[in-house]
Amino acid sequence: MSKTIHRIIELVSEMNLSARQFDISIGTANGYILRMQKNNASVGSDVIERIVKEYPQINLVWLITGKGDMFITEKSKPKARSTQEIEAYIDKRLKSQWSDEKKALLDEILKEIEDSKNR
Repeated sequence: MSKTIHRIIELVSEMNLSARQFDISIGTANGYILRMQKNNASVGSDVIERIVKEYPQINLVWLITGKGDMFITEKSKPKARSTQEIEAYIDKRLKSQWSDEKKALLDEILKEIEDSKNR
């Protein structure tokens, strides 16, 4: 089973940094990462916290367990809705809450809007 230190070394390589540059960036002593690798030692939670704080794009689950992707990917944005879809949604929500009189008025307004679009 791969240890966290092995994933950190992989991360340093992926980010095109030297071990020294990485040590400096996270505020550990010079040679810390290479010493941990040489001794096949465990990395403390304080170092993991420093890594994630300095590099928030790193997937913490991957760093600790090796599961998932190395970097957090942006969630896909919801698809843009068309004006018609938005109007239909508003109409549906309003109609479900309003009285019959207000529904009739809304229908009349929506018809006027639609007629003005078709001109």
